[in-house]
Amino acid sequence: MGEKGEKNEGLRRRWNRSLEKTRRSISSSIGNLISGKKNIDADVLLDLERSLLTTDVGVSATDAIIATLEKRLSRKELSDAETLRQALRVELTELARPLSKVFEIGSARPYVVLLIGVNGAGKTTTIAKLSKRLQVEGFSTLLAAGDTFRAAAAEQIEAWGASNDVPVVSRGSGADSAAVIYDAIETAKRRGIDVVLADTAGRLQAKKGLMDELSKIKRVIARTDETAPHECLLVIDANVGQNAISQLQEFDEAVGVSGLVVAKLDGSARGGILFSLAYAQTSQECTPVYFVGLGESAEDLEPFNPDAFVDALLAS
Repeated sequence: MGEKGEKNEGLRRRWNRSLEKTRRSISSSIGNLISGKKNIDADVLLDLERSLLTTDVGVSATDAIIATLEKRLSRKELSDAETLRQALRVELTELARPLSKVFEIGSARPYVVLLIGVNGAGKTTTIAKLSKRLQVEGFSTLLAAGDTFRAAAAEQIEAWGASNDVPVVSRGSGADSAAVIYDAIETAKRRGIDVVLADTAGRLQAKKGLMDELSKIKRVIARTDETAPHECLLVIDANVGQNAISQLQEFDEAVGVSGLVVAKLDGSARGGILFSLAYAQTSQECTPVYFVGLGESAEDLEPFNPDAFVDALLAS
């Protein structure tokens, strides 16, 4: 196996490892569902429906998937566990495919990426991982410690920046977040840095206050460049399940979400939320999932790949 083949195999193993908890609820159960049965029947699909709901695929998306499988069953296209697995693979992959889009750094300099989301979603860790990824791709980055509400967030970014030789613009706890990010952008301009990655607070105790603050940050950023921020990435913890949909709606109304990062997929049994997110947006332009978090290391931020995702979910 060549270097590329080894890399692909390693990535496949990481996908499989990260989705193990969700896979247990969907894939491994398929064989158990038909244990002792020679043919797929309505009871098997009912049990599969329960499994999909358990992983937060969502009621509407699950109904659509099961309805299609029921049609195939009526046409006698589902004869055993393998034909059911293949049919489910087709349905899940097609459902997830609209979420796939390549994250690209545009021509603006600095290219401003604002990361938003509730506390604990993984914004600060995602910034570190994304900065590392962009470094590998040849881009210089600067980090803005815009979460001035949580002191540990600034400390975490400063520590990561120091250990990886990445500049960080930070102020003390309680400082104006918009001012910190504005300073970061101006600093990046002076230094000729390619990308600014800006952290933000995510407290939900005062939801209106949070959304107002994010709107203010966006207005202040636009003073430096009317096209900025160039990306507004919402970081979602995979463990929140169906709450991910309401988070997307609320943050999109406040600042306009251009893409998603689904963090902590490796520790969740609710990876089906990606299908729910896709289905919830079928009537409009789908907000893409640029990246998923497959682990804790800096290299574990991977572009979302619907084929790899579904293959890992249904691996036998």
